[in-house]
Amino acid sequence: MPELSPNFAPLSPLNFMERNHWVYKDKEAVVYGSRRYSYAQFADRVQRCAAALKAAGVGEGDRVAYVVPNVPAMLEAHFAVPLLGALLVAINIRLSPEEIAYICEHSGAKALVADCEWAKPLADKRSKLPGVRTFVNVVDDAAGFGPSDAVFDGPEYEAFIASAQNEKLPWKIGEEGAPLSINYTSGTTGRPKGVMYTHRGAYLNALGEITEVGGSVYMNYLWTLPMFHCNGWCYTWGVTAVGGRHVCLRAVQPAEIFRLIREERVSHFCAAPTVLIALANDPAAREGPFPQPVTIMTAGAPPSPTIIATMEEDLGARVVHAYGLTETYGPHTVCAWHPEWDDLPAAERARLKARQGVPFVMTGECEVRDAEMRAVPWDGKTQGEVMMRGNNVMAGYYDNPAATEEAFRGGWFHSGDIAVAHEDGYVDLQDRAKDIIISGGENISTIEVEKAIVSHPAILEVAVVAVPDEKWGEVPKAFAVKKEGMEVSEEEIIEHVKSRLARFKAPKRVEFGPLPKTATGKIQKFVLRDKEWAGREKRVN
Repeated sequence: MPELSPNFAPLSPLNFMERNHWVYKDKEAVVYGSRRYSYAQFADRVQRCAAALKAAGVGEGDRVAYVVPNVPAMLEAHFAVPLLGALLVAINIRLSPEEIAYICEHSGAKALVADCEWAKPLADKRSKLPGVRTFVNVVDDAAGFGPSDAVFDGPEYEAFIASAQNEKLPWKIGEEGAPLSINYTSGTTGRPKGVMYTHRGAYLNALGEITEVGGSVYMNYLWTLPMFHCNGWCYTWGVTAVGGRHVCLRAVQPAEIFRLIREERVSHFCAAPTVLIALANDPAAREGPFPQPVTIMTAGAPPSPTIIATMEEDLGARVVHAYGLTETYGPHTVCAWHPEWDDLPAAERARLKARQGVPFVMTGECEVRDAEMRAVPWDGKTQGEVMMRGNNVMAGYYDNPAATEEAFRGGWFHSGDIAVAHEDGYVDLQDRAKDIIISGGENISTIEVEKAIVSHPAILEVAVVAVPDEKWGEVPKAFAVKKEGMEVSEEEIIEHVKSRLARFKAPKRVEFGPLPKTATGKIQKFVLRDKEWAGREKRVN
């Protein structure tokens, strides 16, 4: 245990559990189906998990991998693994067996806790996990699984923690700058990189998230956002910080989300815009607004003003738009709201809310800078790269000093996102650097074109990418999904955009059909782009 000081205590998310496991010991902390755990029980399960991992040989600095959906075992890992001074490696459950094996190998994971459903493809990959010494099976009986569904030779999770010695480990750390988790990027342009979070950064970001959505002890938080994604944007720790209630959800299904919002009186949840689109277009949405106030934080991809307006006007939600990356513990900025904006027309409110905004109060800095590292004018026109520095910027990439040095060149973290800064200083994303379309020397923002297309009442969602063109070098092409039961032609969409934007920005072609997505709901533009550029030399911006 670290030496006590009268005027300093290391910051760690463990502090939240240390306080609330007795302050709210009888208050309901975790809900999953028929299971209900109080804060005292939640803390006891965390302690038992840590003790069991310790008995299995996991110690300070070791890495523990989890391939588990949003069930209590995954939530408990966010406290149990750091309690040992070890690092949690929460892995995207939908990755291929080869990708999961790579992450386990690269991180040097000593133990692997895996849900029986999502571990099935790994059954014949054990030889590719030579560093893993302990395997634990999560067998979710609430989802209909039983003992025979266990994949690995190793204990079942509930038996694993039940058999542990009742050892009460101290909710203390020695160094707040020590890493507590490694979160791997999607790896769309190469091998995924391991982003290191620290105890201090996680503590501060968790409080920042909760502050921005108005979290309190009355909070009923629904786990629609994957906990493997940036540690659930740090809500795993933030909801606990205020003594809120975690409502776990194994899989994102709109009908089940609507049911839980009603029956568990959900007050908050987080979701990528694609999840909001699915909710807004589910039959349950026709029943009218949510029965109680619901605050939704959305990030992961720029939401259109259309979907923001739908969620607020039709379902009565309050949408908080945030922006960030894996490298910034999830959201780093928020479109901080001004009370006087409440009186604006709905369309104007939605347009303002679609901006990425300003840094969280505890974050640090976020600026739009040019190639010479100079801040661009706040004119809403001059483009530059979004750069950050501060409390919730990663410690670096695990075992990858070259990538870390490149990401931090000039003393800022380089996001790779292109934006403008408006006259009020609010950042407004224009595109990823690799997604900007340069057509005949003119820059075209795919996000701007996408917002125009999705404003058409027949369009559910859309992605715009650059495609080769003999005359202009490259031009926009749209890939769109129609709303169920609605029809619209390519020509109609093109004319719809021309009525809203400069004509040269309109897509030259529109293709209708499903869009490729990541497990967290992000549209994989690179898949669409690579198909169009196959056999041709790709542009370099």
